[in-house]
Amino acid sequence: MSKINAVCVYCGSSPGTDPVFVETAQKFGKILAESGVRLIYGGGSIGLMGAIAEAVRDYGGEATGIIPEFMTRREQPRRLAQELIVTRDMHERKRTMFERADAFVALPGGIGTLEEVVEQLTWAQLGRHKKPILFANINGYWNPLLTLIAHMRDLEFMPGALRVNFLVADRVEDILPMLREAARGVTEADEKMAVPAERL
Repeated sequence: MSKINAVCVYCGSSPGTDPVFVETAQKFGKILAESGVRLIYGGGSIGLMGAIAEAVRDYGGEATGIIPEFMTRREQPRRLAQELIVTRDMHERKRTMFERADAFVALPGGIGTLEEVVEQLTWAQLGRHKKPILFANINGYWNPLLTLIAHMRDLEFMPGALRVNFLVADRVEDILPMLREAARGVTEADEKMAVPAERL
């Protein structure tokens, strides 16, 4: 896999308290649209999800929103995406996001965002895929998690064979170039190694 055609972005359905989070989501949406990279996201129209999807749309890009049926009332999946997929449950949602994306980016978010990106780290650690995973560490948002991961490594709960590589970008402008560089190291055999989540 040498080309990034679609990026799955995990992010909050709330805007957070720092205006830079919404600004970052909007800027990354613009970058994706202008780069011809499809956005894969949670399908909501509020918070950071809404901000990034609206920016992709406004700048002529393409987006696929994927949302479980039970969340459609709470997260208001109005048509910010050209394609909206309503799944039966969270498992189907995550499997579909995994299958459609060439890389994964975690913008600031809550428990759901954390769970989704950590699951991708787990699958990578288990050797189920080698798609790039990146933390958008805007204003140091992910520092506590990065410190915890370093702590796990220091205490050898993530020893040699179990270590998983991930990327950290402090600036939104660096995200796509870092993903593209990482994708160059994924061979065709590695790409075929990726399997739908239901098989994991």
